[in-house]
Amino acid sequence: MKELFIATSNLNKVKEFKEMLEPLGYDVKSLRDLDQEIEIIEDGDTFEANAYKKAKSVYDVLHVDVISDDSGLCVNAMNGAPGVYSARYLGEDTSYDLKNQTIIDEVAKSDDRGAQFVCVISHVKADGTHKEYRGEVHGEIYTESKGTNGFGYDPIFYYPPFQTTLANVDSERKNTVSHRGIALAKLLEDLK
Repeated sequence: MKELFIATSNLNKVKEFKEMLEPLGYDVKSLRDLDQEIEIIEDGDTFEANAYKKAKSVYDVLHVDVISDDSGLCVNAMNGAPGVYSARYLGEDTSYDLKNQTIIDEVAKSDDRGAQFVCVISHVKADGTHKEYRGEVHGEIYTESKGTNGFGYDPIFYYPPFQTTLANVDSERKNTVSHRGIALAKLLEDLK
């Protein structure tokens, strides 16, 4: 198995990456597998900047191939918010139930229900070079939370081709169209 290090300690992201990469022969490691703590400061104003900062911070310590993603929900009626601040929207410790309901309430004031999930994966190679891969999935903000699969904003993200939210389908089906799945497919093309 080829080892691939992911610059995250988010269990949900680790789970998604493992589901997509392990069947392809990758041994996925994350910050949770380290004996040391690596400080990562996400203060970029774009998905690209944050993804690169995370991957480079880990690379600078380990000097191995590292990938990192920065992703978020961009809501048309909220001028693209929460965007790069998706994880910190309304505060990092705020539950996604509250975050999701707040977005539903905001979008209810508008005629535009459109939204996009965006993911940028940054790959810093062992030689220090890097490349980025962007994935987007377009949909709408649903009128209520629906489904228990997925995480974060999945329960309110209605994907028209599935005629339901991304949290209302199994992870295998979701990963075929998700922003992270699309970005990862581009990365995998380069890893071949």
